Amino acid sequence: MNTTEVKGNWNEQKGKLKQKFAKLTDDDLMFAEGKKDEMLGKLQIKLGQTKEELHKIMSGD
Repeated sequence: MNTTEVKGNWNEQKGKLKQKFAKLTDDDLMFAEGKKDEMLGKLQIKLGQTKEELHKIMSGD
């Protein structure tokens, strides 16, 4: 998977999260290379969701 595919995939996942959780901002969903776990940890705290629940939402299951 190349960088363009990753960014495109992340934009899709970000859209799913924003649809489900209207209180999320672009800053909450800022993805920095190598910082995905850190970002997911912050989302877990803000949303009260587990990492598994967030992955499920992002994958569309």
